[in-house]
Amino acid sequence: MMLLLRKRLFLFASLTTLVVVAIADAQAVLPLEAGQTAVPSWAQEAVWYQVFLERFRNGDLSNDPQLADLDGAWPHLSPAGWQPTPWGQDWYRLEDWAQARQDFYQTVYMRRYGGDLQGLIDRLDYLQDLGVTAIYLNPINDAPSLHKYDARNYRHIDRNFGPDPARDKELMAAEDPADPETWKWTTADRLFLKLLELAHQRGMRVIIDYSWNHTGATFWAFQDVRKRQANSPFRDWYRINAFDDPDTTEDEFAYRGWHGVADLPELNRAVNQAGEEDLHPAVKRHVFAVTRRWLDPNGDGNCEDGVDGFRLDVAAEIPSAFWRDYRRFVKGINPQAFLVGEIWWEKWPVRLANPAPWLQGDMFDSVMDYRWYAAARGLFANAIPRETPTSFRNQLFQQSQGLSGDKQRGLMRLLSGHDSPRCMTSIENPGLYKYRTGLRGDSNYRIQRPGSEVRRTMKTVLLCQFTSVAAPQIYYGDEVGMWGADDPDNRKPMVWADIEYEDEASHPFGDQRASDRVQPDLDLHAHVRQLAKMRKRHADLFVYGDFEVADANDEDRWLVTRRWTDDKNVYVIFNLKPVTRSYHLPNADAAIDLLSEKKLTGHSKAKNLSIRVPGNSGIVVRVTEP
Repeated sequence: MMLLLRKRLFLFASLTTLVVVAIADAQAVLPLEAGQTAVPSWAQEAVWYQVFLERFRNGDLSNDPQLADLDGAWPHLSPAGWQPTPWGQDWYRLEDWAQARQDFYQTVYMRRYGGDLQGLIDRLDYLQDLGVTAIYLNPINDAPSLHKYDARNYRHIDRNFGPDPARDKELMAAEDPADPETWKWTTADRLFLKLLELAHQRGMRVIIDYSWNHTGATFWAFQDVRKRQANSPFRDWYRINAFDDPDTTEDEFAYRGWHGVADLPELNRAVNQAGEEDLHPAVKRHVFAVTRRWLDPNGDGNCEDGVDGFRLDVAAEIPSAFWRDYRRFVKGINPQAFLVGEIWWEKWPVRLANPAPWLQGDMFDSVMDYRWYAAARGLFANAIPRETPTSFRNQLFQQSQGLSGDKQRGLMRLLSGHDSPRCMTSIENPGLYKYRTGLRGDSNYRIQRPGSEVRRTMKTVLLCQFTSVAAPQIYYGDEVGMWGADDPDNRKPMVWADIEYEDEASHPFGDQRASDRVQPDLDLHAHVRQLAKMRKRHADLFVYGDFEVADANDEDRWLVTRRWTDDKNVYVIFNLKPVTRSYHLPNADAAIDLLSEKKLTGHSKAKNLSIRVPGNSGIVVRVTEP
């Protein structure tokens, strides 16, 4: 189809501190070659799996965090008797050390379960068997919090993710953090490089998550500014409102934190030689050095031992001039590296941003595709805003505008993630997407294990996800039926078959509730595995094949999409009513169910094949010769 580019004007907020400098020495980049504007083919073909490492698998009990490792992270408490939480504990049950406060939604942020790199390494075979071809890791840079967007430093893997935290802390302390020539490889760094090697041997790619918009308050440069104030050589790295006056008893030190969060001081901006807003050149040099470190760890020009790209946090809040230079820098090192921007809201909570301006080949290869899920949820789960087959078709068309074919295929299409309710819980609660998505915002929000109808709806949404034009993403545990409201309830420890779990019987506010058994949903797991294998087996159809909405019937509640090549023709038929019905497929004599590879038995008359489709479900039909 013809794609129209919408031109939009973006205005950036004024800066607290604006530094006008020359930044040519911060770039060392070349113009993009034509091939560097295209999305790498491996990313178009990917089945993504998102890992929140601390909650995925504890593979090494010896490196579990100690209370001192949390120093600097909210809620800044030091409870007596603190220790890591047992993996199988009832999620809402307070630990002994948390009992004194009786506040689940405060103490939960102090929990650690001990998930680490060894745990992920131990489960690479599980991911490969599931059909995963690419892993997206939430931040693993050294940081005190669970989420790790509050970096202590960018250059190293978190010390508690590797085999020797004490040794790693010593190695870091011996470096000059501002001088890449002094940077060592910690035990955690080396284990991460081992993970990359093992993943690449399995044909899997790995990207890691960074925020170049802010650091943590424990970041080495910010700590120097806090200590030496205006005399710090890093004073221009941050958006400082006022330095402390040593002649007064008060502390006047003030700075801009991300969305007002003091634990996340924002990195400074500057105006470059072209008159554009950019990151400060010293910050930019440091970011580029860290980026090069992970793209080409041994500096030999062969990037097979490095990461395969980056997911880039709060990307819309960082100047576009920086992203254009960043892309040139990254692609100059590894043209096959994949860059994913977090482009989310235009107006929260009612309008998601159009990512097209960021996907024109000069900034990102992809974005996290929140828009598609919001529309699919409205159609399949009858969620707000509700969609009909016709309006969903129109949404798909609108969302494709301004995007070339490779950009559409490379979209990271998710159902849930670390910043949204889990898919089943999102279906269970059909209010606005990402608005009052938990008990703190809605006392009627349903936190229990969803029932069979919700699971059936999720399977239908997964079918639509894996057969549409984009790269599907699985948030860890969704494939085994994990449930949970928005942060922090979407970050429960992974449910494994070899771990015994307490029933989820507690309530965060102490209310009565029904008890829910916690165990893997093997039927859902098999469904995801089947979808991933179908997508890989028929990549010519489900990755590169043409796409259209062949039928959108609001009255009869049918949605039918079509994928085709020169010699193959597939229909994905969705029955949006609760009862089993027949769909009459025109111009067809015979067909097979592509998921099961079994021949469909249906009544055919005058090339009008009747296909039985269960209620609130879908089927993949490949038309064959009789």
